[in-house]
Amino acid sequence: MAYRITYLYRNLQKEIGYANDKHHSVYDAIALAEGVDLAEFHRMENQLANVCRNDRKTMKDFREEYFVKLGFSQVVIAREE
Repeated sequence: MAYRITYLYRNLQKEIGYANDKHHSVYDAIALAEGVDLAEFHRMENQLANVCRNDRKTMKDFREEYFVKLGFSQVVIAREE
């Protein structure tokens, strides 16, 4: 199933296509579209996952805060019809 992601990146409204089989997550898709290197993010995310086992809220909060620092905001996913 295909989706559309709309988001703000550095105060510019953008929209991209998204499919689960091509990207690990929505955040990976928008970072790839903008050419942002996520090596450091994935390293820190793995460390946090090892410390906070099964704490999805902590992982989600970390992910959202990290992407806000990169300049992303208002990430919205919508199903294509």
